[in-house]
Amino acid sequence: MIKLRGLLFALICGIGAKTYAQKTTAIWLDDLTIKSFSEGIPAVLGKTNAAGDSMLMNRQYFNHGVGVNATSILAFYLDGKAAGFTALVGVDDKGNKELPHTFYVIGDRKILFDSGEMKLGDTPKKVSIDLTGIKRLGLLVKVNDEGRTKVYSNWANAQFVMLDNHRPTTIPNSDEKYILTPTSPKTPRINSATIFGATPNNPFLYTIATTGERPMQFSASGLPKGLSLDEKTGIISGKVAQRGTYVATLNAKNALGEATKKLTIKIGDTIALTPPIGWNGWNSWARNIDQEKVIASADAMVKMGLRDHGWTYINIDDAWQGKRGGKFNAIQPNEKFPKFGDMVAYIQGLGLKVGVYSTPMITSYAGYIGGSSNFENGQLTDSIVANKRAFRYVGKYRFETNDARQLADWGIDYLKYDWRIEVPSAERMSVALKQSGRDILYSISNSAPFANVKDWARLTNSYRTGPDIRDSWNSLFVSAFTLDKWAPYGGPGHWNDPDMMIVGNVTTGTQLHPTRLTPDEQYSHVSLFSLLAAPLLIGCPIEQLDPFTLNLLTNDEVIAIDQDPLGKSARLVMDEKGIQIWLKPLEDGSYAVGLFNVGDFGKTPESYFRWGDEATKSFTFNFTKIGLSGKYRLRDVWRQKDVGTFTGSFKTDIRHHGVVLLRMFPGKQPKISQKHD
Repeated sequence: MIKLRGLLFALICGIGAKTYAQKTTAIWLDDLTIKSFSEGIPAVLGKTNAAGDSMLMNRQYFNHGVGVNATSILAFYLDGKAAGFTALVGVDDKGNKELPHTFYVIGDRKILFDSGEMKLGDTPKKVSIDLTGIKRLGLLVKVNDEGRTKVYSNWANAQFVMLDNHRPTTIPNSDEKYILTPTSPKTPRINSATIFGATPNNPFLYTIATTGERPMQFSASGLPKGLSLDEKTGIISGKVAQRGTYVATLNAKNALGEATKKLTIKIGDTIALTPPIGWNGWNSWARNIDQEKVIASADAMVKMGLRDHGWTYINIDDAWQGKRGGKFNAIQPNEKFPKFGDMVAYIQGLGLKVGVYSTPMITSYAGYIGGSSNFENGQLTDSIVANKRAFRYVGKYRFETNDARQLADWGIDYLKYDWRIEVPSAERMSVALKQSGRDILYSISNSAPFANVKDWARLTNSYRTGPDIRDSWNSLFVSAFTLDKWAPYGGPGHWNDPDMMIVGNVTTGTQLHPTRLTPDEQYSHVSLFSLLAAPLLIGCPIEQLDPFTLNLLTNDEVIAIDQDPLGKSARLVMDEKGIQIWLKPLEDGSYAVGLFNVGDFGKTPESYFRWGDEATKSFTFNFTKIGLSGKYRLRDVWRQKDVGTFTGSFKTDIRHHGVVLLRMFPGKQPKISQKHD
């Protein structure tokens, strides 16, 4: 039957008899692990539409195919081992009625099929492509959804005919993992943030993050009354009763030398004076998170040296929650966390901080108990557990105060609050946390509506600016390279959050796998997040970090850009001919600037895919074009190396989807044109 189907396919596609004489295999698109081929953001599903319902176009049902949502990017490596591809394409009958979709099949940079604009109700169009010799294939659905939902379309009855039992694979990511940052010296170097905020009479915890050979001895002068320093660990703890700004001098000393650094301590109403920096467990372990994995992550944060570069938070995402109970009738940990309080104390004893996840909905996205209920006691019934997706809304009875008190009692330092964000729920938890008796960094997720950005800045310490991130250039571009409009609203105490970092091994929609970002894209990723003053939350298992990824995460000059006390986000000051320039003012009067080679991404169908022949661009960075004038000493931040003093311009090469990250030190304070303020 398969052989007959393949023969019919060959006749339809016009594949020659000689080609078909080779052994061929017909493979349905939905028989592949299709999520691993997706570089778009929303989910793709096999044998159904993107909502998991029957695939239906123009009142015709289909049992085979792949359902996609919004702009969809499916990339396949065929290596010249494919004979053809067929499908029927169109908008799903349960999709958006207004938006036009365009379907493309692109092989080795050539558009092989272009459907033209299609809307709901249009007759599905037939795709029949000869793939002889094609190495890389892209299936693209382009639609300007502008955040609208249910933008469903389908590749129905889609199948490849492959030669000699070959199967499509994902696009290779074998570019050299080149390391730029030099090893930290053995002499002491203090890397922790230079400003820290706490609330009067609440517990204070700050670790002097220091690289250098151990043992190390720490000291400090000028600490406010109520704080003490552990000379062996560098952990500062206690409580400060008196409001005010205090300037302390930190000191770290080993057998090879010593280092000092000023620390400004602000005791008042604002915490999170720099963006949070740490780890989140979701893209590492998803629902499989447990106490052992969390402790292993904390231990790895220390063993791999990340703590010494300022990495602080160990955050448990969804799937830790059990039933409601305890002295506060609050959410309790489930059986995977048998000694929750002991775990928190152990992690904080390492000089790290601990975060957890919750939601104001009845059930979380992973199906665990949330912060509200339709029952006065707040419990989940068996029927709710069995139909958890139906209860992703805020219930009649709400338990923000109960849960905040429990978090404070455990000593939790960070809360990720996750739902379809609206102001009343955000405000209730904000009040509850501030009244809990502990400083708990409050992060809301996901896709905070921009229309309410002033509320998010007023109520929270960080707010997710978009959807869940995926390990693809498209997702990174949407999550980070479009944040210029958010920039004026982020700052000390309230940060724009483009989501977790997608370096290392991640589980974004599929099983644990190496990130699909190229090394160049990873440098761009870390650079732009730092320029944006974004929260830096590692999303991979820390103990699995390879030397390249560890090097990415331990460049203290890059981290210092993110943690700069001024707290300004970079602005997009130039975008032309495939180059974007992002400029960030820093507290000392210098500037951080990122020169990004984004290519023509998103401007042509071909630009959505990686073809393997992408080239480096030579670029002349003209200072006056971004409103700067005068002479500057330039420093290559990734290489931690001065490159010279330049007046007016600087010429450099930028790799495809790569970056040149510079620190610009002016000879005299330059003027910045008003449009960039």
